[in-house]
Amino acid sequence: MARLRRSFRAAFAGLAHVSRTQRNWPIHLALGCIAIGMGLALELAPTEWGLLAATIGLVLALEAMNTAVEATVDAVGGQQTAAARQAKDSAAAAVLIGAMAAIGVGAAIFAPRLFALLA
Repeated sequence: MARLRRSFRAAFAGLAHVSRTQRNWPIHLALGCIAIGMGLALELAPTEWGLLAATIGLVLALEAMNTAVEATVDAVGGQQTAAARQAKDSAAAAVLIGAMAAIGVGAAIFAPRLFALLA
């Protein structure tokens, strides 16, 4: 039980670090909250809620992984090598891909309902 508690404590410490240090974290979080608010207003189906939750979680998890890659590269090398830059850029690309996918999911879920409201 103590080992499990330490694992959760470490995970929450990582979450606190990401939320304090990453400038894009509040943006991702705010957009996720807006999506949740829209979901409540538009009365999403349970399946849509699941997809929305998974998408928001994916983007936030990718941002945390990007932070981990950047910190690891800095700790291991500390020098600006081509390989270090590629690792950091690739991790940032993962966040970008996830965010673009989230936009697609949001459009697929919300656009039909918003168009129906306007029609």
